[in-house]
Amino acid sequence: MVDLANRENAERMAVRVEGSFTVGADRGTVWASLLSSEMLASCIPGCEGLQPLEDDSYEVSLTAGVGPIRATYAGRIALSDKIEPESFRMLFTGQGSAGSVRGEGTVTLVEAGDETEIRVVGDAQVTGAIARVGQRLMGSASRMLMNQFFACAKAKIEESKQ
Repeated sequence: MVDLANRENAERMAVRVEGSFTVGADRGTVWASLLSSEMLASCIPGCEGLQPLEDDSYEVSLTAGVGPIRATYAGRIALSDKIEPESFRMLFTGQGSAGSVRGEGTVTLVEAGDETEIRVVGDAQVTGAIARVGQRLMGSASRMLMNQFFACAKAKIEESKQ
């Protein structure tokens, strides 16, 4: 007999990510840049397509992986609880051949002189093959993807100031 409750837990995992990034630009510039569909499309790791919708959301297609498991996900990014230029929430839901992903995070912008500190706190739930195989790798892979996004955003924002 198969224990479905244990199997479901083995195929589902949660990950928490936190980080802060400093950008050499004022808070208003960073706010506008982070909410730009062009910035999102070019800086989301593995993004293959980003289609703006009417309600502060986007349809997205991206390829991501953990260890030997790679998959293309189709999903939606939604922005909410926007307090300009201080903070917003971002929700991602996606489904792919390796399972599903649901992530939610809060981005807070703190002015620090002529720079802006971006603070991020988020949680993700992953199901399917990535959850089964990538348990030990999920935390570091999540941090790596977040770092790639914000390094790209920082470079683009600071480049646009010159």
